[in-house]
Amino acid sequence: MLVSRIVSVMAVTAGLLAAAPASAQFFLKSRDFSGARVTGAEPGMTGPALADATPGELRAALVWNLRAALNVAALQCQFEPTLLTLGNYNAILKDHEVELRESYVTLEKYFTRLNKNKKAGQTELDKFGTRVYSGFSTVSGQLSFCQTAATIGHDALFIRRGTLGDLAQDRMRELRASLATWGEQFRRGINYQALTFAALPPFGNDKCWRKGTYQAKKCGALRIATR
Repeated sequence: MLVSRIVSVMAVTAGLLAAAPASAQFFLKSRDFSGARVTGAEPGMTGPALADATPGELRAALVWNLRAALNVAALQCQFEPTLLTLGNYNAILKDHEVELRESYVTLEKYFTRLNKNKKAGQTELDKFGTRVYSGFSTVSGQLSFCQTAATIGHDALFIRRGTLGDLAQDRMRELRASLATWGEQFRRGINYQALTFAALPPFGNDKCWRKGTYQAKKCGALRIATR
C-alpha cells in the first residue's frame, strides 16, 4: 500500500513537469550558446591572439583549442558519467590523430617562423598551450561548459576524419560562451536553490488514501514546492 502511495505522488510530480522540455543532465532547459562560425581571427577564439597567422594556422589553433577544451572536460566533468567526456575524448584522440598531429606541426612552424629559431618557437608554443588550457577554466560555468563540451565531443566522434577543423570553426564560439555562469532557462528568474519543499504527504494516514490514490478533498492539495 505504501509503495502505491509513493508511486501516486511521483505521478503527480511528473504531471507538473509534463509540459517542460526534455530534461538534460542539470537543467530542464539549458542555455543556447550557439553562435556564428569563426575563422580564428576573432578576439578570444584561439585564446591568445596569433599575430600574422595564415588561415591554415588559425584553423590549426582552433583545432588545438578544441582538443584542449575536450581534455579539460574529460578531467573536470567526470562527476556526471552520462556525459561520457572521458571515453569520448580518448576515442577522439585515436580517431582524429592525424589531423591533431598535423595541427600541432602547423603551430610549431608558426611559432618558429615568428621567433626566428626552433628553440624559441617551442618555448612560445609551450606558453601558448598553457594559456589555452587555462582559458578553459570551468570555475564559473562548470555545468554549462560540461554539457556543451559533451555534445561537441559526441559530434566529433561522427564526423569524417580531416574535418575536426570544421567542427572547431562551427562550435568554438559556442564553447567559449558556455564558460560563463548560466542556470535554469525554463523558468528564468527563479532561484531554485531557494525553493522550500513542503512536508511529505501523509503516507501513514489511511483516511487520505483510497486504492493507492491520494484524496485531496479529505487531506488538502499536495504542495510540491514554494518560493
